Formats: sequence, structure tokens, C-alpha cells
Amino acid sequence: MTGWNAIFVLVGLVLLYFLMIMPHMFGKPDVSPFLDVYYAHRGLHDNHSGVPENSLLAFGLAAEQGYGIEMDVRLTKDEQAVVFHDDTLKRICGLDRWVNSMTYEELKKLSLLGTEERIPLFSEALEVIGGRVPLIIEIKMVDSRTRVCELVDRILQNYQGQYCMESFHPIAVYWYKKHRPEIVRGQLSADFPKEGERETFPMWIVHHLLANFLARPDFISYSHKGAGVPARRICRSLYRNLSVAWTIRSEEELEKARRQFDLFIFEGFRPK
Repeated sequence: MTGWNAIFVLVGLVLLYFLMIMPHMFGKPDVSPFLDVYYAHRGLHDNHSGVPENSLLAFGLAAEQGYGIEMDVRLTKDEQAVVFHDDTLKRICGLDRWVNSMTYEELKKLSLLGTEERIPLFSEALEVIGGRVPLIIEIKMVDSRTRVCELVDRILQNYQGQYCMESFHPIAVYWYKKHRPEIVRGQLSADFPKEGERETFPMWIVHHLLANFLARPDFISYSHKGAGVPARRICRSLYRNLSVAWTIRSEEELEKARRQFDLFIFEGFRPK
């Protein structure tokens, strides 16, 4: 390979990289309803004082105080959309079972962190919030099947409030691109090794936002600890893509993140 051929190949690879990480650029939905709001991570919760994460109580408190809400939605064994973060019930309910291995009738008997709160249906959470504040709805997918997207979208058809969706799984974000292009969609990501996980190849793809060519997200929701990841910075600075930081846990972290992000998901304190 001659020197010029090597240069052409290198330029081609750089252009390919920029095309692969390119987010949604033209004909984007309006993101203005989601601006100038702080988002309470899994509701305005405190797992140590009787207000569990992703509970109806936590959602009600956040809405009452005017905070936007980030929540996690996944399916049960009998295809009921429930609000719950983890794949398994062990941390929050003390039961070493997968959420999708149990029916909703079984799940609703479980307590959230020993309180009177129970795992809520997604429809129940929407009813409590009642459109008072904007929502960031994280779609939890354990594989590539998009049934959860279909059912969540069906529930949201009659919801009057503002909401957007996000997911770590690019296929979920792509589903919204294909079926609900008018809904603001976001790609979740993190600098995974720094979040304490072993980075598999699919995680590496998401880490570097290399599936953006498929999903063309309207915003990137990135761990604030990964602010320096080149793909995230390019999406914000070059492509002017909305950048969301998760999860901010102090006023100091918030002030530092302001230089790199546009919206903020918080937990454990009340932003000023």
C-alpha cells in the first residue's frame, strides 16, 4: 500500500466513524418541553428513609415539587409493563428471581425495601404523575425483542403529558425511530469499565455510540463520569445534539457537569 493509499484509507475510516456516531440531524422533534427541568432519578426517592426508588410515592413527590422524572419500564412474565430498574428482585425486594420470570400478580405481593410500597404498573405511575412534569422513560430490554416498546407505546397513546424515551439497547431506540419518529428518543451510554462492569463487544459499541447510525437518537444520555468520551463530545459540540447527564449526586457534581451537558438526572440531593 502506497503512502497516498494509506491516507485515503485513513480518511475513509475517519469519515465512516463520524457517520456512524452521527445522531438525528434533520426533521427532529421538538425538545423544548424537556429543557430547564431537573429530572429525579427513579422519582424523588430515598431508599433509606421509606421512599423507595421507582415507587408511586417517589413519583408523586417529584411531581408535587416540579421535578421531571426518570423511570425504568420492563415486562413481567405475563407481559405487564411495570416500573422497576434491576433485572432481578434481589436488591429491592430480597428475592433472587428475575422480574421477567414472574407474573404481575406474583410481583405485586412483594414489598419495595420493606415499605408498604409495591412494584407499580407503568399505567399506575402515569396516573399518579398525571402529566404534571416531563418524563424520561427508560426502556429495559433483556434481549433484542421489542415487545416492551410496543406495549409501552400502547399505554402511552392516551397519556396527555410530555415524555421522551431512552434505552441502552439501540434496537429499542431504533424501534421508536421507525414506529414513533415524532417521539424524542435518546441513546443511553456510559464509559462501562469505569462503571464497574466488564465491557463486552455490544457494550463497547454502545460505549462509543457506534450504533447511532441505526437509531439516530435525538439526545445522548451519558454517565457524567464519561463526559470526556470522544463520541459523546463530538455529538454535542459538532452535531449540536442534546446531552443528558446521569446520575448527578451532589451540587458539586452538578456544577462540574454543567460545562459538558445540557440536562441533568439527579439523586440524593435537591438541585438549587
